[in-house]
Amino acid sequence: MFLPRSRRLTVDVLHYHAKVPTCAHDRNCNVSRIDAVRQGAPQRISWAVLFIKAFALTAARYPEMRQSWFNWPLAHLYQHPHSIAMVATHREYRGDAWLFWSRFRRPEDRSLVELQRELDRYLTEPVEKAFKRQLQFSALPTLARRLLWWWNLNVSGQTRAKRTGTFFLTTLAGFGAEIQHPPAFLTANLTYGPIDERGRTRVTVAYDHRLMDGRLVARFLADLEESLNGPVADELESLADDANGQRASAA
Repeated sequence: MFLPRSRRLTVDVLHYHAKVPTCAHDRNCNVSRIDAVRQGAPQRISWAVLFIKAFALTAARYPEMRQSWFNWPLAHLYQHPHSIAMVATHREYRGDAWLFWSRFRRPEDRSLVELQRELDRYLTEPVEKAFKRQLQFSALPTLARRLLWWWNLNVSGQTRAKRTGTFFLTTLAGFGAEIQHPPAFLTANLTYGPIDERGRTRVTVAYDHRLMDGRLVARFLADLEESLNGPVADELESLADDANGQRASAA
């Protein structure tokens, strides 16, 4: 039996994941403030969007989180000027379960409302439109896909960041489960677990150990927690303030 087309992209990602020496560290983060603000917000902003924004804001202060390791032609590093998030996105297509990768450019510079609108588009737009290129890519034979993967991952740092991102997010928190080690090949791969009754969640970053050490990742996770409860929560709170102001003006 041939490999189903719906699994080919996932197999490709796992193939390259196996080539990157990643370690995973986690932090039990207190997100009670942003959790409370989120529950009172006038419109729904998903946890995925909140983590995307917080990660990108924090990565602006950590250049290692925007770097990539290259083996060809000689071992060297590339540093992208801004973040590009890739988010694992489950969609049903022609009766099969697929994993696609939604792209968010410069999340540190974009509003939560704009990021949520884009995520909703990836989740609801017809698959043929939302993930047109990934569908076309999955139709190629393995050799052709691997040649294109090699080109995207090795020839240009800018092209690599543009097409595969600078960090990856995947989560099963909505199903009450945790991912122990995010399976991806980027320098930083993020996941988080369910939010408990105390407003705490386990946040994990699996990272390329060639580029950084655990102490840096531990500091990054602490700063990520501060970004969530600081500027991201502040922006979320401002949505409620704006909505209240508009209602008061209308009255």
